[in-house]
Amino acid sequence: MVLMVAAPSWAATITYTDKMGRVVTVPVPVKRAVLFETYELSAGLGVWDRIAGISRYAHENDLMLALKPDIAKTAPSAGSGFDVNIEMLLKLRPDIVLTWTFKPETVKFMEEKGLKVIAVYPESLHELYGVMRLQGSLFGKEKKVESTIAQMEKIFALIRGRVSRIPPERRKKVIWLSGKPTTVSGGIGVNNDMFSLINGINPASSIRERSAEVSIEQIIAWNPDIIFIWGSARYGAADIIGNPQWRHVSAAKNSRVYKAPKWSTWSPRLAIVALWMAMKTYPEYFVDINLEKAADDFYREVYGIPYRKVERIEN
Repeated sequence: MVLMVAAPSWAATITYTDKMGRVVTVPVPVKRAVLFETYELSAGLGVWDRIAGISRYAHENDLMLALKPDIAKTAPSAGSGFDVNIEMLLKLRPDIVLTWTFKPETVKFMEEKGLKVIAVYPESLHELYGVMRLQGSLFGKEKKVESTIAQMEKIFALIRGRVSRIPPERRKKVIWLSGKPTTVSGGIGVNNDMFSLINGINPASSIRERSAEVSIEQIIAWNPDIIFIWGSARYGAADIIGNPQWRHVSAAKNSRVYKAPKWSTWSPRLAIVALWMAMKTYPEYFVDINLEKAADDFYREVYGIPYRKVERIEN
């Protein structure tokens, strides 16, 4: 991302190469943004008056509702990154649309309609920080973004310090299940970065994809010690633990299957999820850590609200 100042009017612009390789130049600070994705990133920036529209999923997001229930419930929606309502989107007259790369043809269609669109898909913690800094530049909130990253890094440093003591032979095999119990996170993506951060072993890391469908036989062969489930999946830990097909998997046999909250992993809240994952994977290394207190400190610093106002992560 390159920040440029155009003379003589001193109107600033940023030029950003997005995940699809498209070069987009945007006048800043942005006054009207539509957020189909990354609204959990912008939630703590205090730019509600500049959010012209949000994804329909944001209307149910616990963080958005806790921070600004009036806006979260009533902000116009032009659909989502899955299903854009182009007529509504054009009525909102956004300076920029932030979406993801799931449907490249939709991004192209919006662009053909004269809209400035940035498509993101953070596939690592480093890329997530890049998207956060993009939002900081778009809204003129660079200092706030750097402060948030510092708060995230504070928690990550705590995790790294604890798990660095774990002997190689005591590292746990960990998998992340997605919408289906046989869809696993592979060796690309934020989830895999989290496994490395907590010193876990992702047996699916050899699959060089974000996620992949595998057989139950493959999962049994991997025999993970810990299983995490995507928060928006339509099944839970009990469905795995109680399923006879999984009875030979160590995580199911020992009831070490955990469902994450419905938080986006493209969010500063990833730091709390990572701490929770580390504590579930290696509880003996975190016996003195109070997850609720750590989460509350983080929420107050990043979002200015107490943790108790949002959906609670399983302790």
